[in-house]
Amino acid sequence: MPQLLFAVIDDVTKIWDVLEAWESLGVSGVTIHDSTGQHRTQGLRDDLPLFPSVRDLLEKAETSHRTMWSVLEDGIDVEAIARATEAIVGPLANPRTGILFTVPVTKVWGLRSSRKQG
Repeated sequence: MPQLLFAVIDDVTKIWDVLEAWESLGVSGVTIHDSTGQHRTQGLRDDLPLFPSVRDLLEKAETSHRTMWSVLEDGIDVEAIARATEAIVGPLANPRTGILFTVPVTKVWGLRSSRKQG
């Protein structure tokens, strides 16, 4: 059964290494979104002065991370993907590394095999 692979990676400088590792394991068609978690948005405006300048309003106080997702074909080794991801970002059990999970996909249209037909 196909699976939907999700990863939220906190260190955006590691995204391209994760993407390269995933591709080497057969993951294709990865979509990447800029994302921010709830804990990062709480209290963002607490540090603004009483009469903020335009610069104060435009400065970005929050830190972004990236959410990556892809529908995986049958036979893709999800455990290998997890190991490769942790080799790049560090143990996912540690704070501020990220999260990785899969969800079963009961139906999918338009999924094309990334494996070479011989």
